[in-house]
Amino acid sequence: HTLVDLTSIPEMTVIEVRADELFIGAAAPLSRIAASTLAGQHAQALVEACSLIAGPQVRSVATLGGNVAHALPAADGTIALLALDAQAEVADLHDRRRVPLADLFVGPGESALNAGRELLVGFYIPLCAAYQASAFKRIMRAQGIALPILNLVVWLERRAGRIANIRIAVGPGGPVPFRASATEKALNGKPLTAEAVSAALDVLLQEARFRTSPQRASAEYRKHIVGGLFKDTLETAWTRAVSDR
Repeated sequence: HTLVDLTSIPEMTVIEVRADELFIGAAAPLSRIAASTLAGQHAQALVEACSLIAGPQVRSVATLGGNVAHALPAADGTIALLALDAQAEVADLHDRRRVPLADLFVGPGESALNAGRELLVGFYIPLCAAYQASAFKRIMRAQGIALPILNLVVWLERRAGRIANIRIAVGPGGPVPFRASATEKALNGKPLTAEAVSAALDVLLQEARFRTSPQRASAEYRKHIVGGLFKDTLETAWTRAVSDR
């Protein structure tokens, strides 16, 4: 096998707006994304996720593409990208294609990328418009720097006191990075009331497939703590979305 360093290819590390999307190269270091004003404006949940992955030394060399390509169901960057409706650009010797992020994952730690033949070039994220916002939160073990016990990302659009559109991703909510589509439907069009959040949490507990991780937490513990994380993340995104961007 031959290892090739891709970090000197400008397109692989760029963070820029392309038409109506934010493009982030797959080899962009997590520390650069965390410090990017542009990423903060259009993908705040991703900035928050990248700022918490591992420690400062690791973030300076670890990349967003690496976080995604490992296909772990609780990877912070991956869960953020999923809720931000990101698409991945994949290249081989002959052409390039864009695929929904969810299509990259087959199972725990198993990517759909053809190793040795396909290259993850970068990610396209829709620009954040007025009354839209996102938030990332997670729960870690004490002194933990690896995968979280639980993470959750909410992207929403707020109109006339109601949730006009919403996307929710939870890790680990299943064998692959998990989008809570039924929970989204339960909240769409609703004001953010205690009753609406409680009803949506019931849906989330039904649709998510929380797993027991011997080194982190049991499925039962995750079910017990997800309610507070869900409420906090929703409220943060809701509050952020009130300002006109």
